[in-house]
Amino acid sequence: MKEIKLIGLDQSVYHEKLENGLEVYFIPYQNKTNYSMHYITKFGSTNTRFYPIGEKELLKVPDGIAHFLEHKMFEQEDGMDPFTFASKSGTNSNASTSYKITRYYFEGSNNFKENLDYLLTYIHSPYFTEENVEKEKGIIAEEIMQYDDEIDWILDEELRKSLFQKDPTRIDIAGTVESISEITADLLYKTYHTYYQPSNMILLISGSFDMEVALDTIKENKALNNAKTNQEIKEKKVKEPVEVARKEYSFEFPIVNPKVAYGIKIPVKGVKDKFRFNLYVGMILNVLFGLSSEFRERMKKEKLMTSFYNERDFVGNYLVVSFYADSSNAKKLVDEIKKELKTGHITEEEIERLKKVWISSEVVMVDNISLTLDNLLDDIINYGKIIDNKIELYKSMNKKELDEIYQSIDFDNASVVYVEAKKS
Repeated sequence: MKEIKLIGLDQSVYHEKLENGLEVYFIPYQNKTNYSMHYITKFGSTNTRFYPIGEKELLKVPDGIAHFLEHKMFEQEDGMDPFTFASKSGTNSNASTSYKITRYYFEGSNNFKENLDYLLTYIHSPYFTEENVEKEKGIIAEEIMQYDDEIDWILDEELRKSLFQKDPTRIDIAGTVESISEITADLLYKTYHTYYQPSNMILLISGSFDMEVALDTIKENKALNNAKTNQEIKEKKVKEPVEVARKEYSFEFPIVNPKVAYGIKIPVKGVKDKFRFNLYVGMILNVLFGLSSEFRERMKKEKLMTSFYNERDFVGNYLVVSFYADSSNAKKLVDEIKKELKTGHITEEEIERLKKVWISSEVVMVDNISLTLDNLLDDIINYGKIIDNKIELYKSMNKKELDEIYQSIDFDNASVVYVEAKKS
């Protein structure tokens, strides 16, 4: 296996690409007693238009099929499910679907070889019937309807609908009750065989384990060896316009405190180094709106917010920066955010201080097997590789480069969503 040293962190990652195309990453620790294994397919809720393997016609699958498929992978023909199998050794097992990936994981301290073998086996042993698919529709429909009462979930969904005109990110990960009603066993198999190829998957294992045992277990797994793979995945991507879908949107909901979400859509198609660009955007947000920022203190004094945070995420050719807050005067708060973004000034001293904080955080974080695994996965999905020199990149950040990136961003390409308290 190829060793990738995480520079300045006294930790290495070992990587091997198998003949079937599966990318395997090991992050071994000497001072731990537990392990975390995650099996990921690069298939999320936004992958809805593709040519099924062996077919020539484009297929548009129902929204929510990735999440539906995740659920159905837990149903095995022999009646044993991963939860039951894992519980026998006190292992935690679960899965999740995002816009970009679906992941399945086992976390524990016992039965490493058995759990790894079982994880690979059940992922490569799909069992879909019209009967069990119909049964699942009712379960997932209830799950979807539960989110109708989750205002933070609805707020985020409406912000995505405001920011994006065509990108599937504007559709909820679970789809709708109507869209999942169209899912069939045949559609699940076509989707599965297209995206659950080992050549489209990643296996990350972190913590206390024997790398030789792990690699032998992977290479000897019958289900994995029998899986069809290395077949080209052809998709049809939508072309998302730069302009936001709607500048402003508001609705009422039965809440006590009004809420607001403000999002900025930043094109990154021509950016040479997306990671470095993201770092500088993160630095701008941290200095201007962080926990110790003057902006936050001023807003609290003026009683313009009771909660406030921001996030950023890559969506296709865009970096989305989102602000969320509870505010009794949301319009005034949004005006203040806009003003701060356009007139904010970041000093050399603030840059150097934040660099030291980030370096310290990186050193502390690498001791956590789960956080390290998640960060490496984020690198692979967003940048196509592991960023092994993050501390060096932090140290090299400077005011000149920050100012250039700061000035290049169009903060007016934004959307705002207001949630007012329902009067009755």
